[in-house]
Amino acid sequence: MSNEPRDPEDSFRDSISSVDEKGKRIWIYPKMPSGKFYNYRKWLSYVLLIVLFGMPWIRINGKPFMQFDIINREFYLFAQHFVPQDFHLFVIAMLIFLIFIVLFTVVFGRVFCGWVCPQTIFMEMVYRRIEYAIEGDYTAQKRLNKAPWNWDKIWKKTLKQTLFFGIAFLVGNTFLAYIIGTDNLLEIIQSPISEHWQGFTAMLIFSVVFYLVFSQLREQVCTTICPYGRLQGVMLDKQSLAVYYDWIRGEPRGRIRKNATELEKQEQGDCIDCDLCVKVCPTGIDIRNGIQLECVNCTACMDACDEVMEKVNRPKGLIRIDSHDGIAKKSHRIINPRSIAYSIVLAVLVGIEIFLFSARTDVETILLRTPGKLFYEREEGIIENLYNYQLINKTDKEMQIEFELVDMEGEFEYVGQQPKTDPNGTVSGSLFIKIPEEELDGRKTRLRIDIKSNDEVVESIKTNFLGPVQ
Repeated sequence: MSNEPRDPEDSFRDSISSVDEKGKRIWIYPKMPSGKFYNYRKWLSYVLLIVLFGMPWIRINGKPFMQFDIINREFYLFAQHFVPQDFHLFVIAMLIFLIFIVLFTVVFGRVFCGWVCPQTIFMEMVYRRIEYAIEGDYTAQKRLNKAPWNWDKIWKKTLKQTLFFGIAFLVGNTFLAYIIGTDNLLEIIQSPISEHWQGFTAMLIFSVVFYLVFSQLREQVCTTICPYGRLQGVMLDKQSLAVYYDWIRGEPRGRIRKNATELEKQEQGDCIDCDLCVKVCPTGIDIRNGIQLECVNCTACMDACDEVMEKVNRPKGLIRIDSHDGIAKKSHRIINPRSIAYSIVLAVLVGIEIFLFSARTDVETILLRTPGKLFYEREEGIIENLYNYQLINKTDKEMQIEFELVDMEGEFEYVGQQPKTDPNGTVSGSLFIKIPEEELDGRKTRLRIDIKSNDEVVESIKTNFLGPVQ
């Protein structure tokens, strides 16, 4: 390990901007941002919020577009019904999402956090905008918090916190709609609380937690809790795109002086040290120190800097989306060994997911020999085994099911009625498989069975059949 003294200018990396030396919380008051990139983020946030709140109400052919009923183990994705037996598809889909996020971060940095993450969208585009509308910009908020509890402060704080909790409660009900469906949600809302007080209590707890996240924790979620933020330093390298300050063009920074000589003007960098990039930062960092853990790439500092550069007649882009090498070496390569490796892994997982989806059947069949039962030998030379079956219908159609042996003589005798499944339903039962002894291979014979509905094969399975030793 190197014993070289540490550069004092890197001391900011020893702590985070929202905690002081004694470990006490430093409350962040970001200046209200404005500009081209902020407007882009607003419109993207509107779209994502509409998707979040509107998706539970979308139905296709009577089926919910998205629903994750963990309690009853009913899952709908893009109006397609999935059962717990399809869990492997979900696992691979989550791996695809994880690898995609890693690849996206390696190439484009932490843009996801600043533009798409629900935490940032609700914090910056919902809760902070309510705060700005009621209490004013950052300087007005500071004055209000220091002011005594007069009528002006009471009604502003009460209105703000009421709206904060109301939004949290609305979000809680929206998440509940994703689980139980909108029909059940409306039924619960219209019925007395006494009939579902347990669920109502759980909803209140969730709403309080959500409210506390955005009224108290705020940027602490991004800087100290979120694992993705903590892993950012591992995933980024000098080729990754991120919000960077162009230190080559900006340094040495300094205020504009009217009486400065021409030589002094030439020696001074473009940064006029106005600190607006720090004041608009929602996590309270100084982007001029370089890439930092707390930066979520929200681009608020870019808008602030561009506005200043325009006023002082200097080129925009002093703070911009770029890579370390793009600034230091004036070259940037998106295609590099890391991005290629992650792309290959992602392509393989996507290929596996596509294959498994294409191989997914309309009916999931489980057919097992009844435990503790041996074969039965009939006088006609017929050997029979008793089996238990379970049929899971993944479609929205009723199915009359038939079992049929493939490449072998034999018949099925159902215990009770021939199986029939309801739409998206499950049916269980028992049946005998009867096969002439001469058809068997010995003690254990491998059977292939087609599962049919309306003379169409919906699934093929294999099982073992026991017989006498030949």
